[in-house]
Amino acid sequence: MIHKNRHGQALVEFVILLPIFIFMLFAIIDFGKILLTQNNLESKMDDVITLYEKNKNTEEITEKLNLEKEKIFLENRVENEYTNFFLKKDVEIITPGLNLLFGKSYQASVKRVIYHE
Repeated sequence: MIHKNRHGQALVEFVILLPIFIFMLFAIIDFGKILLTQNNLESKMDDVITLYEKNKNTEEITEKLNLEKEKIFLENRVENEYTNFFLKKDVEIITPGLNLLFGKSYQASVKRVIYHE
């Protein structure tokens, strides 16, 4: 009767699966950072719209909300009776495989459109 050694098999399976689990862990962290940044930009956008409705210009809004300190870019475009607001921020990708898809950083962005009557 031959006694099979199962410990070696478990070690080989662990070594094969470990990089996949590590990749998944880092990918979850990256996607969490992206979603958190999107949520923060949505919150900042509420403040931007409130200040804009109080007749503030883009430079005053950027200064008041310290957007430059957080490296958030504010852009607004006026088209006919609409004003489009964009907030953008770069999120650094740490997962080795995802940075090939997204590049070194992913640009999270939020857009709001205001109608002028």
